[in-house]
Amino acid sequence: MSDIMRPIPFAQLMDWILTENTEKGSIFGVRKIVRHEGGADPIFAEKIETPFGPAAGPNSQLTQNIVASYVAGARFFELKTVQVMDGAELSKCVAKPCIVAEDECYNCEWSTELEVPQAMSEYIKAWWACKLLARELGLGDPNGFVFNMSVGYDLEGIKSAKVDAYIEGMKDASNTAVWAECRDWALANLDRFEHVDADFVNSVSPHVSSSVTESTLHGCPPDEIERIATYLITEKGLNTYIKCNPTLLGYEYARERLNSLGFDYIAFDDKHFVEDLQWADAVPMFKRLIALTQERGLAFGVKLTNTFPVDVTRKELPSEEMYMSGRSLYPLTIHLAQKISSEFDGKLRISYSGGADAQNIKSLYGAGIWPITMATTVLKPGGYERFSQISHVLEGVERKDEVDVAAVTALDEAVAADPKYNKPIKPVPSHKLDWPLPLTNCFTSPCRNGCPIEQDIPAYLAAVDEGRLADALAIIAERNALPFITGNLCPHPCGTKCMRAFYEPEGAAIRASKLKAARGGIDELLASIKANKPEVVEGAQGKNVAVIGGGPAGMATAFFLTRAGAKVTIFERKDTLGGVARHIIPAFRIADEDIDRDVELCCAFGAEVKLGVEVKSVDELKAAGYTDVVVCCGAWAPGHVGLEYGEEIDVLDFLGAAKRGEDLSGLGSDVVIVGAGNTAMDAARVAKRLPGVENVRICYRRTKRYMPADEEELAEALSEGVELVELVAPKGVRDGVLTCDKMVLGEPDESGRRSPVATGETIEVPATAVICAVGEHIEGDLYEAAGVETDRRGRPAGCATGAEGVWAAGDCRRGPARFVDAIADAQQVAKQMCGVDFSKYSEANVRAGHEASCYERKGDLRLGCAGCQNNSGCLGCATVCEACCDVCPNRANVSITVPGLAQHQVVHVDGMCNECGNCAVFCPWSGRPFKDKLTLFWSAEDMGNSENRGFLLQADGTFLVRLEDGIGSYDVDDANCGLPEEVRLTIAAVRDNYAYLLAK
Repeated sequence: MSDIMRPIPFAQLMDWILTENTEKGSIFGVRKIVRHEGGADPIFAEKIETPFGPAAGPNSQLTQNIVASYVAGARFFELKTVQVMDGAELSKCVAKPCIVAEDECYNCEWSTELEVPQAMSEYIKAWWACKLLARELGLGDPNGFVFNMSVGYDLEGIKSAKVDAYIEGMKDASNTAVWAECRDWALANLDRFEHVDADFVNSVSPHVSSSVTESTLHGCPPDEIERIATYLITEKGLNTYIKCNPTLLGYEYARERLNSLGFDYIAFDDKHFVEDLQWADAVPMFKRLIALTQERGLAFGVKLTNTFPVDVTRKELPSEEMYMSGRSLYPLTIHLAQKISSEFDGKLRISYSGGADAQNIKSLYGAGIWPITMATTVLKPGGYERFSQISHVLEGVERKDEVDVAAVTALDEAVAADPKYNKPIKPVPSHKLDWPLPLTNCFTSPCRNGCPIEQDIPAYLAAVDEGRLADALAIIAERNALPFITGNLCPHPCGTKCMRAFYEPEGAAIRASKLKAARGGIDELLASIKANKPEVVEGAQGKNVAVIGGGPAGMATAFFLTRAGAKVTIFERKDTLGGVARHIIPAFRIADEDIDRDVELCCAFGAEVKLGVEVKSVDELKAAGYTDVVVCCGAWAPGHVGLEYGEEIDVLDFLGAAKRGEDLSGLGSDVVIVGAGNTAMDAARVAKRLPGVENVRICYRRTKRYMPADEEELAEALSEGVELVELVAPKGVRDGVLTCDKMVLGEPDESGRRSPVATGETIEVPATAVICAVGEHIEGDLYEAAGVETDRRGRPAGCATGAEGVWAAGDCRRGPARFVDAIADAQQVAKQMCGVDFSKYSEANVRAGHEASCYERKGDLRLGCAGCQNNSGCLGCATVCEACCDVCPNRANVSITVPGLAQHQVVHVDGMCNECGNCAVFCPWSGRPFKDKLTLFWSAEDMGNSENRGFLLQADGTFLVRLEDGIGSYDVDDANCGLPEEVRLTIAAVRDNYAYLLAK
């Protein structure tokens, strides 16, 4: 793969833009084109219709990046930095991939990888394109946007011939070759426009930029910074911003603030804080420069802030140091904004870039901070169309000419309590699927693939959003026998794969929508079941199945088997069905009424239930005529802390007693929970509610980062006042005191968690009662008597236990697990025993004909409006994914419609890619679109420098195609040419319908 970007000639760019807009209604993939009608505000001697745009970086490097930003509503463009080192020389210094923006963003690139003259050409082409589009498409005032140069990194380099030529060319481009190229093309192609004429073309101002942001490397001396600014002001006559580093805040402040917000894993020392510009030097320098610009009728301000240099410690990028931005930078940048605005009484202009997005930009702008530039937010799914939402968010917000110090102070003070700027307690699981990225037909539902039962999530979310609750529940119940229990209690592992989580951490409302469907559709579904007999599955005929245990696994097994036509009897030793959900999980998490509805559903196909019956022998059931026995008896055997002295209470005994309403006053005032799973969280929250209990503490031998409890459960417990005592291993309890070994974290164990190591020290924790929640065990008597072999944890080999006619599902199959895992086991039993197929609604996850509604959701964060609360937020990834297209700043991944194929196809354009790697971050597959998708090459040289599977148009009209098995020339009009059909059709579609992608 070649990482060399090939600038596109202006003629091809404009042909691409105009053709795509006419035929597709989009421009460089941006469908939400913004037309500004609200006037413009002055800045420098120019004006801007909106106060935001892309920051100097990947989104302002090429013409197409700037145009995509413009049509999405941006009007202030901080162009990517140029410096004396450029082109191939610079590219060799930039490790690739160089961007990872999954949460907070990191990068290890800094200035344009083009040669300086090429960069100037890109910016001038973008200037012309935006002017022409403004007039032709009615996007706003053709003079309502501003280009702001960014130059660095030392005075000598800025004075060099090529950087000086860049500055002068941007100040007045009229004598440059690229200016003539653009003007001449426009005059020669007036017939392609309705609203552009020769007078307009000739009126386009050649003064592309009158302002500059001075960018300096970390460690640049203060006198050098001032010399550069003075030169730009006095010698070049430019309105000037100085980009400030977060290091102005001092090491101690930065470290403490990031630690307090959960970003303690971000590693950095005090090196840059010591070497960078100091506050004591910055303030007087700013005052001198303010006076200097006022003398010359120019504007001066500060740009807050530069990215923040941190260490690479987790292989985030292939470098030793990287630059942090995004939501973890915001707490530092907004505090520096507060500090500077206070020092200068709001009179020093602040250009802002540090974690701004649709959620906070209205407050920033309302506080008098402008212009505002962004990178991280538009590097995430939704891409440039996030600008479209931002333009609407800012509609009607009045601009302030001075910074409102009180408002900025309020923003700074609000950070600590805002979840947006607090890292989750535990690491977020990977959103990646464990499968390679397909060359074609790659759209998928990652949420389904993250769900143990492969729930048809997009299908039922669409039905819920449309108000078809009974239909939604029918879709759910096809694979999920417990919609009420899972609607209340499922930890929704699907959510870790949900692409919506890149917009808001909670992702789409999958679980809540399931419960909404269950409550709204259950009566109609039950009536339908009663009125319509199910079709009997051939493999279920003659089956008479005994299910031992009426908990979630047993209920689900009975549901699937009876629906298939098998005869099923549930044997439950307690007096009600429901298992752990009924007898252990506290009522504040799930109501009995919801459990009752699941019981009703699971028995709807005729399962017989025998309560108060404890089965002790599988052989006895077989002797009684049952063809198969499914063991679903849970894992009720208690675990043990292993105290050297003192008593411990089993967590299931405790939770069961609490749910039965028994008197637990004997626990005393200080309850300690030993354990860190979800059951431990339930126990802690229940104990916290008991009369007489004053303190509840969870003792755990590792830190909260490594707790097995779900983030949601841990956060709930902590919010209710449960205390967490980390790095302690209990030894024994006596006289109201639990003595624990003090631990430290050592090397990672086989689970990936760092192992606790005893220090030899002890710590005492008040404890009038100690509850053990360290993991329940499987009762093995039934297995042993039936001849089922088990592992050291008492688990059989699988749902098919290896003993004839004996099956297992749920906790007694895999150990304590989630309810959804129990349902997954029930599915497997039904599949393996009877051949049940659960794919009835699989095709409904792809909603052909609904692509427009998927595109409509792209780029929009849920900002609390009524409309947001009334839908699930599902992006419809199986219908339209295109995440790699969204997040590519260079627009190098293009989605095309291919006649004959159901899905849109993604084509990677080699000449537009610099291997930043951002598409690989967000692709749901374990793949890299810039490497793994079918690639369009513009030259034989580029194809030869790449290993990608792809194609090149040849002079005779055939295509040179490289696939896994080799390379050859093909006539794609020949259906028998030997290419895979998907590949052949895709190449033909590019040629026939997307010719503007091909090199001219």
